[in-house]
Amino acid sequence: MSAPAGSAAAVAAHAPDENPLRKLKVVKVVVNAGVGESGETRTKAEKVLRMVTHQKPVATRAHSTNRDFGIREGQEIGAKTTLRGPRAVEFLDRAFEARDRQLDPESIDRFGNFSFGIADYTDFTGMKYDPQIGIHGMDIAVEIGRSGWRVRDRRARSAPIPRRLRSNRDETRRFLEQRFRVTFVE
Repeated sequence: MSAPAGSAAAVAAHAPDENPLRKLKVVKVVVNAGVGESGETRTKAEKVLRMVTHQKPVATRAHSTNRDFGIREGQEIGAKTTLRGPRAVEFLDRAFEARDRQLDPESIDRFGNFSFGIADYTDFTGMKYDPQIGIHGMDIAVEIGRSGWRVRDRRARSAPIPRRLRSNRDETRRFLEQRFRVTFVE
């Protein structure tokens, strides 16, 4: 015999982690390869992103002019691609595999998002070194959220995300340990 729906016993029986709307998920993964110049090296970085993510990258442009580095405002200086849904989870699993499933706990911010880098695209399983491309690394930024996160990004009636819907460092850490078998380097 189970307890009535509104009773204290029924509330105590359901821990907050059991609620499917409270479960954390990967909202998006942004893979960025910044090379600092346009031309052939940027094209090679774009090719690397296409090989690794199986998605067409877009060019990133300089926001301001920096004469010391020879960069003009609006100049294409890198490439990036954004992954969402199952593609993002599958790519993140491969990226953690390339890093031996290790992550620095300091790379997680106070909202539970995190980022890390991969020094060379050949670290991914199945990638062979191409002498025409050379060595290209990438930065991976991951946004973690819960169901209802769309409220922030929608066009009509967008609203800020309440603190109870945001994740924190500890929740993200547990999520990564359980879902991706990540170990943290202290």
